[in-house]
Amino acid sequence: MPKIIHELEKCIGCGACAAVCSDFFELGNDGKAHLKGSKKTSKNEELTVKDVKCAKDAEGTCPVQCIHVK
Repeated sequence: MPKIIHELEKCIGCGACAAVCSDFFELGNDGKAHLKGSKKTSKNEELTVKDVKCAKDAEGTCPVQCIHVK
């Protein structure tokens, strides 16, 4: 199953991911984007999904390349 990985430390909170893929991303109170329903690791947020939907679009729009769809 596909996995979405968000490198939280690299996130600059520009909101591009949330704008193109609100199914998976939202802006948090800390000024950074967050992966909805994700499991947090030491530096990342990870979410296993059945369908990547718009996550590939979010990966492509991120200016700091902190979103990875595998």
